[in-house]
Amino acid sequence: MPVWLREHSWRQTLTAVYLSLPLRGARATPANIFCSEQYLKVSIPPFLFEAILYAPIDDTNSTAKIGNGNIFFTLYKKEPAMWDSLTLADAGKEKLQYLRENAVLKAQEKAKEETETKKITKQEHKKYALEATMKLEEAERKRIEDLKEKERQKVAKELEFWKNQQKYADKYKSVQKKEELHQEIKPLKERKNEKMNKSRISNEGTSRIRLKSTKGHGSCSIFSQNLEEEQLPAPRAAATIKVSFTPRVFPTALRESRVAEEEEWLHKQAEARRRINSDLSELEDLKEEEKNTDWLKDKGNKMFAMGNYLGAVNAYNLAVRLNNKLPLLYLNRAACHLKLRNLHKAIEDSSKALELLTPPVPGNENARVKAHVRRGTAFCQLELYTEGLRDYEAALKIDPKNKNIEKDAEKIRHLIQETMQSS
Repeated sequence: MPVWLREHSWRQTLTAVYLSLPLRGARATPANIFCSEQYLKVSIPPFLFEAILYAPIDDTNSTAKIGNGNIFFTLYKKEPAMWDSLTLADAGKEKLQYLRENAVLKAQEKAKEETETKKITKQEHKKYALEATMKLEEAERKRIEDLKEKERQKVAKELEFWKNQQKYADKYKSVQKKEELHQEIKPLKERKNEKMNKSRISNEGTSRIRLKSTKGHGSCSIFSQNLEEEQLPAPRAAATIKVSFTPRVFPTALRESRVAEEEEWLHKQAEARRRINSDLSELEDLKEEEKNTDWLKDKGNKMFAMGNYLGAVNAYNLAVRLNNKLPLLYLNRAACHLKLRNLHKAIEDSSKALELLTPPVPGNENARVKAHVRRGTAFCQLELYTEGLRDYEAALKIDPKNKNIEKDAEKIRHLIQETMQSS
């Protein structure tokens, strides 16, 4: 049963209400305070303060400061007027329940709108960053292309210069060869002339025959050698033979008996990559081996064991992005939300886990019990004891021998009876 904080003091002006609430030694955080237009609640177990305000306030600009064992509220009125009292005097149980539920719904809608606004702003920032990155990449690509073009022109000039040098070198070599050939032929001609003169003196007829034969023999040997040198074949040109192999993902050789298993693995990998690529903005900072549902679930479990509940929630969020069909992810995230007192989110995750734990079979009994207990705990912490008792009774139907759940259910029944008696 909660202990109500009755001691408080307040004062007002035409535009604002100033409320001071002593905490009796309890430690409060912003998560313990809930405020809407006409409903104010401070829940620091076992202490509770709840007020139906006399008139609507501006809950967006209103503030609460925690210090020196007190909470100081500055509540700005929506319409300037003096209040007769801080709270409505004729607020019955039904009106209190209606205002409480209405305040929770409005808070959820407001949180949803803020989330959507942040999402749109984030997308705009990402779009602007992407455009800026594309412009930078385009400028860098143009700079690289200009450098390549300059380098190509430089290489073309060097190649043209080298070709001209080779052409001049070939001409110089051919001229040099002709001169050398001329130098070799000149003494041969002189010797032939001497022989011809000698043979002409001895026998003119014979000398003519010998002269013809000598001329024929000499011209044949000299020019045939030159012809052989000019008709040498050119060296063979070098070439590269490309060999293409069938691409294969696995390092082992292909086996017909493993084809079905490998195709199933590839299909699962492709499905995982498709899920990852569907929202790269949240996963781009992860390494390749970290983009795995089991790895993220284990990481979240370790963070939960260390007391880092917010980090565990982030790990489970990424795991749900990769695979939203695993009930254990929602079940574990519900436990984190309970620790962080995100009670509505804990209810949502427990309900999602129960939705996925169908059909009910003996293999998922333990998970279904946990889901009912965690959702029932969240309802009880929201003081919705009837809904909480319903979940605890559902857990007892699955596991009737669990003494701890039976004791907690009995406590909830006593709380419901005491609440009815006090009202």
